[in-house]
Amino acid sequence: MAVIGRSVPRVDAVGKVTGVTKYPGDFNHPEQLYMKILFAHRPHARIRHIDTSRAEALPGVVAVFTAKDVPNNEYGLIIPDQPVLCGPGSNKPYADRVRFVGDQVALVVAESEEIAQRALELIQVDYEDLPVVTDPLEAMKPDAPLLHPDKGSNVFCRYRIRQGDVERAFQEADVVVETEYRTPFQEHAYLQPEAGLGYIDEEGRVTIVVAGQWTHEDQEQIAHALQLPKEKIRVIYPAIGGAFGGREDMSIQIVLALAVWRLSQRGIYRPVKIVWSREESIIGHHKRHPFIIRTKWAATREGKILAAKVELIADGGAYAYTSTKVLGNATVLCTGPYEIPNVWVDAYAVYTNNVPTGAFRGFGGPQALFAAETQVNKLAEALGMDPVELRMRNAFREGSVMSVGTPIPKGVSIRKVIEAAAREAGWEYDEEKGWHRPPEADRKWPGWDKPPAPHIRRGVGFACGFKNVGFSFGYPENTWARIELHGGAEIDRVVLYYAGADVGQGAHTVFAQMTAEAVGVPLEKVHLVLSDTAVTENSGSASASRLTFMAGNAIRGAARIALEKWRDEERPAVGEYVYRPPRTTPFDPETGKSEPNFAYGYVAQAFAVEVDTETGHVRVVDVISANDVGKAIHPKMVQGQIEGGIIQALGYVLMENFITREGYILTDKLSTYLIPTILDVPPRVRSLILEYADPLGPWGARGMGEMPFLPVAAGVIHAVHSATSIWFHTFPLLPERVYAALRKTLRRPERA
Repeated sequence: MAVIGRSVPRVDAVGKVTGVTKYPGDFNHPEQLYMKILFAHRPHARIRHIDTSRAEALPGVVAVFTAKDVPNNEYGLIIPDQPVLCGPGSNKPYADRVRFVGDQVALVVAESEEIAQRALELIQVDYEDLPVVTDPLEAMKPDAPLLHPDKGSNVFCRYRIRQGDVERAFQEADVVVETEYRTPFQEHAYLQPEAGLGYIDEEGRVTIVVAGQWTHEDQEQIAHALQLPKEKIRVIYPAIGGAFGGREDMSIQIVLALAVWRLSQRGIYRPVKIVWSREESIIGHHKRHPFIIRTKWAATREGKILAAKVELIADGGAYAYTSTKVLGNATVLCTGPYEIPNVWVDAYAVYTNNVPTGAFRGFGGPQALFAAETQVNKLAEALGMDPVELRMRNAFREGSVMSVGTPIPKGVSIRKVIEAAAREAGWEYDEEKGWHRPPEADRKWPGWDKPPAPHIRRGVGFACGFKNVGFSFGYPENTWARIELHGGAEIDRVVLYYAGADVGQGAHTVFAQMTAEAVGVPLEKVHLVLSDTAVTENSGSASASRLTFMAGNAIRGAARIALEKWRDEERPAVGEYVYRPPRTTPFDPETGKSEPNFAYGYVAQAFAVEVDTETGHVRVVDVISANDVGKAIHPKMVQGQIEGGIIQALGYVLMENFITREGYILTDKLSTYLIPTILDVPPRVRSLILEYADPLGPWGARGMGEMPFLPVAAGVIHAVHSATSIWFHTFPLLPERVYAALRKTLRRPERA
């Protein structure tokens, strides 16, 4: 019986439901110590001096560590531009500077968390405040204060695309739409704050039990900072309480390893535990990039999109993190899933004294597609054309040439997902009218069979998108898997070794399903050995919608080798395999020409909203999301990913208001930074799971974890425009923002 395509019980279900499963904060070892971190709590300053003597003298304090204790005081996933600890005594220039409020200055290790906290308050730091720059446009100016003086500019990454003749196309166009869009920060707000336990294991390795997204990258960055061989570092991931990209970069990994290692050098072999508070989590890890997007699009009266000119400015915050890749994705996606012959893009990532920004579900796609899809909806309105019809006239086909001058990889299904979402939302097609939506289609939405109250306006919106599956722009993408077959005449037990992280999405269950299918055994015969650098090789990150796609191909390769050995009567039969997809290439620095990705996922969505003109409240009534997943390995978890992605994105567009002022975070609690609750979920979310096989995907599967998030902002804002005739070019659509726009547009007198 096939295992693929069935919604089998999750391998972690019983443990999580019964509370047996341990997350990093649940681990405790005998005689463990506790660590607290002194954060800078100021956006830009040079540390003249740190006096730790009073903290060290406090009874119960075991050690205090500062920058001088870090052998190689730098780290960074792509660019090593961040000190592990900021302060004097570092081996790196300018590491005595703090550049955002969450920079780490000192570590206290003590007998209890309470003692460690008291010791933090006794550390005296002499700061020399430096000029603060929080506006990326100001930071780009030649005379702006430099956050990293050794770099010579606050612009640390730039890309460009030059295809065709944009200015000539604008002259020949019948309609031109030009807009500036701004997107906000977003906090990951995962359920489990950063936590971990560090110790020296039985083989003398510095070992940390933490939550992350890439065990081997954590291992490499720890080894780099401590100047130790990689094999002396061990990283273990237990259960992980959410990630969404927020655990792609370092938080506690290096400092926890540093404390354990330095204590061992003093003859102290006691474990060290740390658990961040929610406030520490919010100031201490990165956010979604705010973008400024200036864009101008042109089309003919027949609905052919002729040109797109786009300027992208990403606020990278204090350090680079994954900004280079986020900006690269935005550069490709800012013209949407459309054939556009003339494209001009200038893209910049800029240092500021804001909290660093990095990976977050969609990785530049939600920002870029918000602008692109709103531009398409505006063009449709200006042309008097149905927005679905305009999309179908321009959407990618097999062999379409992208903005970067190369054909899109095979398996293009954007037209199919647009059609599926449109038909479910009441659109129809005929030869005479093309795609159109008759008025009676509104009766498809919950409660819309009756007229609304006078103060309620109703509207329907549409948006779509696409995004890469896997790492991009020339990264040597690969993933490793090992399968062991045990037994005599028959296979009794199958063991999969794989390092891929399950951050709550159910990846481990999918690994087990794919292993059972590849070997041809029942699911109960599969055993998993996961996420431990001591026993697994590198499987890459749980990001870029890559894990199912990459793991499945590696598992199939390892199974094939193991089965061949089994037939040759090897016992146990062991297969190891490294899957390498087709290579990608970086942007040409002048033209942008590249082969950026080897596979894509596709999504289209429709939204029904009600806008209360008396309060400005936007209520999403219904969501339709059509997603081509290639092959649904576990349909129920696919549905969960779709629903979760949509609700998270609705928080982004409607209510999550991350407020900073001069580099200080004002919304550092979940009481001030509001995220959706069950009461904010629409009455209905319809998940249309489409299965058009990707030519490279295992069993045809595509990655889809990020796709449901991508079009939500554009689709909701289109629906609000449909209801009110107002275009919003920024969000979140807080009631006060919507109400102010309604008053201005409707010119309603304020009540006494």
